[in-house]
Amino acid sequence: MRTIVPSALGDVDLGDDVLEVGPGYGAATDVVCESVKALTSVEIDPKLVAFLEDRFASQSHVHIRQGDATALEFEAGRFTGAICFTMMHHVPSIELQDQLFAEVCRVLKPGAALVASDNLANPDLEKGHVGDTYNPVDPATLPARLEAAGFVNVTVTTNPFAWQATAYAP
Repeated sequence: MRTIVPSALGDVDLGDDVLEVGPGYGAATDVVCESVKALTSVEIDPKLVAFLEDRFASQSHVHIRQGDATALEFEAGRFTGAICFTMMHHVPSIELQDQLFAEVCRVLKPGAALVASDNLANPDLEKGHVGDTYNPVDPATLPARLEAAGFVNVTVTTNPFAWQATAYAP
């Protein structure tokens, strides 16, 4: 993640109050928390929340919250930027993925960026998700989905393994 996250962010300015959706074990959290004043990470899994709270206990500017990113408990326009790395495939339906995008757009300040990425659909990755949700995002549909969620200036790129999106709150 130490090379993936900076590459994904490029020259995007996330500002000083950043939302992270689905931190998992905190690999991206480790990297991003080094460059922002406040990072709020929302994780749905209570076991991962406990793990993250312990792991980042010494980082007073990192705030771990248990929650569902399809129904964020933050006021509209709160965050200066948002990140979402390698977790969208864990959201069980396209409708819930779209709801997550809309909620992230809602809690971003006007002009704030969402930077997101995930792996492309892959049979080997699917095998690794037996007993777990595996619903990869089709990057061909992503620009229209992000725009429908309210984002503007959407850019989606792919490489042989992953997609990356940058989109801005209006």
